[in-house]
Amino acid sequence: MFVSTTTNAIDAKGRVSVPADFRASVAAEGFNGVYVWRSFNGPFLEGGGQRLLEDYAEAIEEMDPYDDARTAFERVIFGGARALAFESTGRVSLPRDLIEHAGLTSSAVFIGMGRRFEIWDPKAHAEQAGKDLDYAREHKGALRRPRRRGEGA
Repeated sequence: MFVSTTTNAIDAKGRVSVPADFRASVAAEGFNGVYVWRSFNGPFLEGGGQRLLEDYAEAIEEMDPYDDARTAFERVIFGGARALAFESTGRVSLPRDLIEHAGLTSSAVFIGMGRRFEIWDPKAHAEQAGKDLDYAREHKGALRRPRRRGEGA
């Protein structure tokens, strides 16, 4: 599971260190790296491990094969995903088009989102974080603990 928020420097070659706890989250999945793609929710990147891509593949496979949304998801997630292998120091090299999509310059903010993570420009993230906190406060009643077996109705 991806948790926490960490800001790391990006060097001139586009290399950035992936937080150690993020690396540990994908360590047992068979690929020594992460998958990253342009988000369709805004000017940031999304990413995760092999298991997340498999979950997305299963969800997309349930969609009608001729659904335009399915095609868009396949193109953005699978067609746009980059397998970024970890260097010995835990860094990955972000491709130029991904850096440009997210507006990244000298640093990147990694945000744990449970089963996935996001990579943001620090200024854009700071602006969004405030909006997210306000929204969460207004809608805290929507966060309910799921009922477990054996619990009353």
